[in-house]
Amino acid sequence: MGIGDDAVEVRAQGWRTLAALHGLIESELERGLAAVELSVVEFTVLDALSRQDGWHMRMQQLARAAALSPSATTRLVTRLEDRGLLTRILCADDRRGIYTELTPSGRALYDRALPVHDEALERALADAADRPELAPVVDALHGVALPSPALAGARTETP
Repeated sequence: MGIGDDAVEVRAQGWRTLAALHGLIESELERGLAAVELSVVEFTVLDALSRQDGWHMRMQQLARAAALSPSATTRLVTRLEDRGLLTRILCADDRRGIYTELTPSGRALYDRALPVHDEALERALADAADRPELAPVVDALHGVALPSPALAGARTETP
């Protein structure tokens, strides 16, 4: 095997390790969030919208935040809207543009789900840290710097 082949294998092994950690975390989050009747992707949408601080998001921004296709995002938003957790708003400037925002019920459910999510994430990371093959990735995650408050609150859309 040549040097190029070794590099490919190192990257592939890194990807497999990352995928294993992702699967472990996602499974634990699904179990935890079931207690508040949310899936991981539903929580992800509520979380993204909760960070808008009174502003709303375009559907394509929400699709990127949830790593979903536009059609899957539309179906998910429809389900959450049917549950009264969010609402859609037509863009006044662009009739094709649709914004989404949390309803008060959506905010209340998010506020109940956030500690459940955080506890499940901590459990998953603690479990992963005890596994020799995953521990280095967990250590790397703990070393990731948080964005500055100015960047964390940055908005890309107007209300």
